[in-house]
Amino acid sequence: MSLEIQHKMNSLIEELNAYSYQYYVLAESAISDYDFDQKLKELEALEAAYPQYLNANSPTQKVGGDLTSKFETVRHRWPMLSLGNTYSQEELTDFDTRVRKLIGDDVRYVCELKFDGVSISITYEQGKLVRAVTRGDGVQGDDVTKNVKTIRSIPHQITVPELPDSFEIRGEIFMHKAAFVRLNAEREENEEQTYANPRNFAAGTLKLQDSKEVAKRPLDCFLYFLYAENRNQLFHSHWESIQALERWGFPTCKHTARCQNMSEVFDFINYWDSERHNLSYDIDGIVIKVDEYAQQEELGFTAKSPRWATSYKFKAERVETILEDVSYQVGRTGAVTPVAHLKPVLLAGTTVKRASLHNANEIERLDLYFGDTVFVEKGGEIIPKVLGANVDKRPVNAQKIIYPSECPVCHTALQRKEGEAIHYCPNETGCPPQIVGKLQHFIGRKMMDIMGMGDEAIETFYKHGLLRNISDIYALKDHQEDLVNIERLGKKSIQNMLQGIEDSKNKPFEKFLFALGIRYVGETVARKLAIHFKNLDAIAQASLEDISSVPDMGERIAESVFGYFRNEVHLEEIERLRQAGLPFSIIEKEIILNSSNLEGKTFLISGVFQNYSREELTALIESHGGKMLSGISAKLNYLVAGDKMGPSKLVKAEKLKVPLISEQELLDLIGE
Repeated sequence: MSLEIQHKMNSLIEELNAYSYQYYVLAESAISDYDFDQKLKELEALEAAYPQYLNANSPTQKVGGDLTSKFETVRHRWPMLSLGNTYSQEELTDFDTRVRKLIGDDVRYVCELKFDGVSISITYEQGKLVRAVTRGDGVQGDDVTKNVKTIRSIPHQITVPELPDSFEIRGEIFMHKAAFVRLNAEREENEEQTYANPRNFAAGTLKLQDSKEVAKRPLDCFLYFLYAENRNQLFHSHWESIQALERWGFPTCKHTARCQNMSEVFDFINYWDSERHNLSYDIDGIVIKVDEYAQQEELGFTAKSPRWATSYKFKAERVETILEDVSYQVGRTGAVTPVAHLKPVLLAGTTVKRASLHNANEIERLDLYFGDTVFVEKGGEIIPKVLGANVDKRPVNAQKIIYPSECPVCHTALQRKEGEAIHYCPNETGCPPQIVGKLQHFIGRKMMDIMGMGDEAIETFYKHGLLRNISDIYALKDHQEDLVNIERLGKKSIQNMLQGIEDSKNKPFEKFLFALGIRYVGETVARKLAIHFKNLDAIAQASLEDISSVPDMGERIAESVFGYFRNEVHLEEIERLRQAGLPFSIIEKEIILNSSNLEGKTFLISGVFQNYSREELTALIESHGGKMLSGISAKLNYLVAGDKMGPSKLVKAEKLKVPLISEQELLDLIGE
């Protein structure tokens, strides 16, 4: 019996630690909060009953999760403890009973929305933002100051008379739903990894190494807790400190309330359980805190959480409905995505009819049959997902859903690369949705932005046989008679569109490169390739190693770019686009030399640096007469090596005896 208990406890520990790693380090949610907490409570009960089997690696002995190694680790001055969770009014009443037993009946609570985001601790000294640190494991976290400073709602400097000399504010960084939907759609269009919900998107953004990229994503923040030396001399209660934060100009949530008793607490919870769907951001519960600081100190802490606060977690809305059918969408790169067609059902305030099934592995994992009664939940209150089937309600003789072996449109045999979950249709020149999708991508706002031509026009021209390749867009001027005969397309519209096509030839080279639709090459990657190689011919002739040497160019992206320019069909199309007058190179900016201290020297930059981005170091080198190379060779004079430089580059540099210099040594060479 004892061995079975130990095995059960160890199994739960292993499972929960895996989920914690995915959630805190990888910013992915493999299990709902409710299911995680239920498993955690089961483990806690076993540990209480059998303390002799307590494991030091148990998640009950840790707060949060493991740290990412990408940022400097900073120890919290005041530990960032997690809150206990309750899921019923009975459990919340028990919390209130424990509080009153220790401090008496004269107690008030502050109720706050529990934001579904990323916890942050921000330190101010003399009114200036000096440090921002993630929760990490509760004792120490990651210094993400540069990234947090890009969030527009967070002030860099506060100037009010009542401000403490030094203080720390806790809060939550999040992304609004509308921004999440927009950015996720752009990532999907760019063949980049999409996020399951706004919380994951915010977490992933905060962990980016390049704060310039962070600044492009609309993160927001609510601040809700103050720490300072002699805090009790400034304020008597949490409520007073929240009012002060608002006066000082910090972003606070206007929906926080002070409750005189548990009846008011329950009214607050019940109101927001339904009203949360009308917020522009996600919440997953309510936080309840004892208001008076003196009472908080009297109640104290457990090893993991404060005794004076708890959270009430809303259950994620889950409904049952019928899985009526599954269709398969073919994207512009040939990726085939299964979509569940559901009997319409009301979920989290909206009617759900469809849900993504992601890929063949997911269909197999869920073990779905046509006509199944399925459980559907909204991840992050936005994206519907099928959680599984109620097998007790499965129809007799129901047919198992089998992922197709051929393209649902052109019937070409599907392919799947080893290690990838997505199936692809390889028939890029003959599969209609791929052809139309590539054309629509090319004319998009962030690509060639052809005025007067939209997605509907592309579909119409394709049906009329006017478009098959991107280069056909630039031949439309020779088919004006055919265009005039198309319904709802007037002469003025045609002229505007043709002018838009002509104007697109003046777009920057990086936009043209992005518009080509090379798999995995999004807007950012296209810009970095353009800056590094300067023109399309250099990219086409580059070796796989040369492409891999471009900053932030992963192996998968490099292989895709290299393969694209080894395809004869693509090369013929590129030649037609050259003849049409498309931009094949960047417009070189004149480099104003600050000195000639690096003249005749060649450099390559690799790794992450403390004070400069790699783009800034490149500009610095060139402004002092140095020349940048695309890879390590005998012609290279210096390899500027930062943190996390690739080991293969290090080995090659040592083999060729190329000197490695640091960021500071480069500045010394320049004379700065």
